[in-house]
Amino acid sequence: MKKNVGKTDRLVRLIVGIAILAVGYVYSTWWGLAGALLMLPAIMGSDPVYDLIGVNTKKPMETERND
Repeated sequence: MKKNVGKTDRLVRLIVGIAILAVGYVYSTWWGLAGALLMLPAIMGSDPVYDLIGVNTKKPMETERND
């Protein structure tokens, strides 16, 4: 799968995902699952939804160095 998630996008997804995961854990709700799903593309560096809609937040320089 092509890497299409940039550094800033990954960082934001991780922070928001961890926050949602923590809220889900504290309140014992399914929101934790939503947080985990949000963090998955950040960890992998690739988002299939971005592929479908043609979005790429990764800078060209990042793509050359990491692929």
